[in-house]
Amino acid sequence: MSSFSSDEAGFETPNVEGLSIDAALKLQRYLDSDSPRADVERLLCHILGCEHSYLRTWPDKLLSAEQANSFLALLGRRVDGAPVAYLTGRQGFWSLDLEVNESTLIPRADTECLVEHILSLGLPEKAQVLDLGTGTGAIALALASERQLWTVMGTDLNEDAVALAKRNAERNHLSRVAFHCGSWFSAVPKQHSFDLIVSNPPYIDPLDAHLEQGDVRFEPLSALVAQNSGLADLELIAQQSINYLRSNSWVVLEHGYDQGSAVCQLLLEKGFTKVQTFKDYGSNERFSAGQLA
Repeated sequence: MSSFSSDEAGFETPNVEGLSIDAALKLQRYLDSDSPRADVERLLCHILGCEHSYLRTWPDKLLSAEQANSFLALLGRRVDGAPVAYLTGRQGFWSLDLEVNESTLIPRADTECLVEHILSLGLPEKAQVLDLGTGTGAIALALASERQLWTVMGTDLNEDAVALAKRNAERNHLSRVAFHCGSWFSAVPKQHSFDLIVSNPPYIDPLDAHLEQGDVRFEPLSALVAQNSGLADLELIAQQSINYLRSNSWVVLEHGYDQGSAVCQLLLEKGFTKVQTFKDYGSNERFSAGQLA
């Protein structure tokens, strides 16, 4: 736990601009955050129930004592490392506003690169799409938001995650996306086949030191780690997906920055062609894709 406290913060009926600056400085002092000002402003928007533009339009807005105390409580939790998305219960992804909670991973911006690639594949106009381990529903819903004629399904082992994905579908007016509970393909209704199978499965080695760093310390291990140096679930999906794919269909798998070669080899061994690894916004290898003829 940090030594930060609301007494130490010393804010008195602060206005938005002053509080943003002071709180960001204090956050940077206690926590190695890449974006302390952005973190603080997201917390302020949550407390005030406003959009980000409000903070720029009304910099002299004074917080009530209740609002200030609520903000300080959240700031203290952020100082202790709690992800902003879990504190606010919201995370933007693609063009969507998603509800998030501790039952699922927090959608990352780098996964948007995967969505961009899928949209460029030239899939059928009425493609059938399966998102395995859907979590918040981020990938499935992003694809459905861009392709109204696609039939999109998401599955997840976690009942709470499935319920969350369904709420996000309603929240973003995409209730035509279906979500089912079950382990990988076991949740897929019989006789279904797909033009695309996509997944962001657990892919971190259980002994990876990164599990003790940053936001992942607060995220569910079941959604992060996999055996066989993080490759177990990727291997299962590559192996079983061929039973659910149509001709000229694709599989797209997110993975760790150092797993591109291993995942490509898995896909090649299962008969996929046009196998390639793609990078994210930070130029790290982030996902691999292959086509089944």
